[in-house]
Amino acid sequence: MAIDKKFIKQFVNVTSKAAIASSYFVGKKDKIAADKAAVDSMRKELNIMNIKGEIVIGEGELDEAPMLYIGEKIGTKNGPEFDIAVDPLEGTNFAANNLPGALSVMAIAEKDNLFKAPETYMEKISTKVSEKNVVDLDFSVKKNIFNLSEYLNKKPENLTACILDRPRHNEIISKLKDLKVKIKFISDGDVAGALLVTDEKYSVDIFLGTGGGPEGVLAAAALDAFDCGFQGRFLFKTDKDKQRAREMGIDNLTKKYDLNEIIRGDSIFCATGITSCDLVKGVNLNIKSNEFTSETLVTHKSSGLKNIIKLNQIV
Repeated sequence: MAIDKKFIKQFVNVTSKAAIASSYFVGKKDKIAADKAAVDSMRKELNIMNIKGEIVIGEGELDEAPMLYIGEKIGTKNGPEFDIAVDPLEGTNFAANNLPGALSVMAIAEKDNLFKAPETYMEKISTKVSEKNVVDLDFSVKKNIFNLSEYLNKKPENLTACILDRPRHNEIISKLKDLKVKIKFISDGDVAGALLVTDEKYSVDIFLGTGGGPEGVLAAAALDAFDCGFQGRFLFKTDKDKQRAREMGIDNLTKKYDLNEIIRGDSIFCATGITSCDLVKGVNLNIKSNEFTSETLVTHKSSGLKNIIKLNQIV
């Protein structure tokens, strides 16, 4: 079934208000306060919606409240049942230090159609190519680049790869440099990084590396609407992580997940800018009118919506 279009505006309103709430703390060097403001706003707005919602990807467990925790029930309990993945403030350091890339992000699917991802790392890869066996987590960096080069009819040196700038990626980065691939480094925010493959204007052909598992699921929701490719594989370092995964229904701890195993059916994705980035502009305040302007990248798979929605609000 398709998710009613009426919910698009409502969910955009949720991430927009969370972004505005967090924007008061931009540049204040307090990422905890910035995150809490986004969480509190998002919870408040979700709880007045006529839905039966469950947080399947959140910011922690029940005992870590006031975060929007995994398993939390939200909404008025009157309306359709939704699984909801949230990251009220993606890029806490960006917000705290007034750097580009802070977002308020949410993905919505019908009940039992959104993967319940544990709080752990995920090996992931996204491209603008949805066909099988062009790019794959099981392939070497060299094979992926050569396959993508051939598919897109570009030389490797004309491809651009996006990757988190982390020591754990040194080997991948070295191989990309050997192949003369252009590299776009990001310091945080791998939801936005994974989505840079969705449009030619971002000049990114492939996103790869290891980042947050929940962020992988959020990105997958948008990539699905853009008919892009995505694969993810969770990395479990401790017995506690493995046990938590089993409790969430993950039996095969080394399984490679394709996009259609992460999100099924219809979906809505919203990413509102707190500070500006490639995807969207950040929250802007007109001091004279006390009016906030926000930009949200929103997708609705069944209707084909893939757009930037601008909102003006007096808060």
